[in-house]
Amino acid sequence: MKNGVMLQYFEWNMPNTGELWKELKRDAAHLHDIGVTSVWIPPAYKAHEQQDEGYGTYDLYDLGEFDQKGTVRTKYGTKQELQEMIEELHKYQICVYLDAVMNHKAGADYTEKFMAREVCPEQREEAKTEPYEIEGWTGFDFPGRGERYSAFKWHWYHFSGVDYDVSRKKEGIFQIVGEGKAWSEGVDGENGNYDFLMCADIDFDHPDVIQEMKNWGIWVARELNLDGMRLDAIKHINDLFVKNFLEAVRADQGDQFYAVGEYWKNDKETLDEYLSHVEYKIDLFDVPLHYNFYQASQEGEKFDMRELLKDTLVKAHPALAVTFVDNHDSQKNSSLESQVKDWFKPLAYGLILLQKEGYPCVFYGDYYGVKGVASPHHKIIDILLEVRCKYAYGEQQDYFNHPSTVGFVRMGDEKHPEAGLALLLSNGKDGEKTMNVGKKRQGEIWYEVTGNRSEKITIDAEGNGTFPVSGGKLAVWVKCEENL
Repeated sequence: MKNGVMLQYFEWNMPNTGELWKELKRDAAHLHDIGVTSVWIPPAYKAHEQQDEGYGTYDLYDLGEFDQKGTVRTKYGTKQELQEMIEELHKYQICVYLDAVMNHKAGADYTEKFMAREVCPEQREEAKTEPYEIEGWTGFDFPGRGERYSAFKWHWYHFSGVDYDVSRKKEGIFQIVGEGKAWSEGVDGENGNYDFLMCADIDFDHPDVIQEMKNWGIWVARELNLDGMRLDAIKHINDLFVKNFLEAVRADQGDQFYAVGEYWKNDKETLDEYLSHVEYKIDLFDVPLHYNFYQASQEGEKFDMRELLKDTLVKAHPALAVTFVDNHDSQKNSSLESQVKDWFKPLAYGLILLQKEGYPCVFYGDYYGVKGVASPHHKIIDILLEVRCKYAYGEQQDYFNHPSTVGFVRMGDEKHPEAGLALLLSNGKDGEKTMNVGKKRQGEIWYEVTGNRSEKITIDAEGNGTFPVSGGKLAVWVKCEENL
């Protein structure tokens, strides 16, 4: 079986040219050649304005088809271009995962008046005021689309909160008051209750909303022939809804329909608890691992490399962890900025792409670049992807036993008997580590593929090799091609 690799095909600063779908279509053959097996695409539906990245969602059913919000296309292109792109990726056996933004809606067509109470931003269960009438942007009737695909119209009672009172021109967090209205349970406990994130917060306790969102999930999976979804901001969404939503989509699409959730929290216990609540029906991004990378890159040689995998999802739930180095949320100038420093990125990508556990996700910004500026990591990621394709098979033996030099070996397997590798990471001085790659390797000559080391290593009678690594670098050792 081919080693899976996901590629996040966007970054925050993509130009508003409507060219991304066409760019990705042209790139399909190349992505197949480098070993990419799935692509996570950005939100593909109409936002409140054309230049929005898609997270300010206006109409989930408008995939760049209707003249709404002053535009037919989205930031990334038209519906036809989107469909053609997906068809092309499928020709190359590349799966497509849509970024599903279901937490909130933005850019309402008109305001409505309703009762609400202002709550404390740091403790959303505490009211700052008694209920009073406010005016909020909660009316959505989609005049450009009408009732095509769905006749559902949104009103204030379909939401649990808003962030602006038009009548008083006041910003804040306003909890909508009415029969059956409350912040959802099954959300993160930060700020008392983290149901509300932004804009008009969708009420996932409302039965009509629940049904409409399930209908949309089934519709969009069919309409685009999707292979899966990345669910945005799930720490703010009722966990029971997430579970039921995926069950509904999979009942239509089949159990193989993939899902990964963004639960942005550096706390393994919270992620453990969430996975239990949704009955392990979804993968999660390994946010704790990302923060370990971030900390390691900040601290340099002061960081204890033995702790690199401590309290991570990939250790606790290896089959459910999507490992990543950076993404659009962590990149510079984003709200969750925690960008891994450049010197450490090759080490981090070496770890996620070559280790046995986890489903690695490569970030567009790290591979292609940000704001049109080429990435310095393109070459090393290409090398690591090739190694993953050819050599990263079989059991793994870890050597995380030194504060600045750690590594592991992969042993190869029956289907890939000539595979196998040794990886070393150093955040300090030059180092070396004796690691066992198996007695069957006796006499083999191994070399380092990244170009960081020029010597050759001969495997001894016991299967051991003493593999060097340069300070602050990674080293990836494999069998010399002439031995094959």
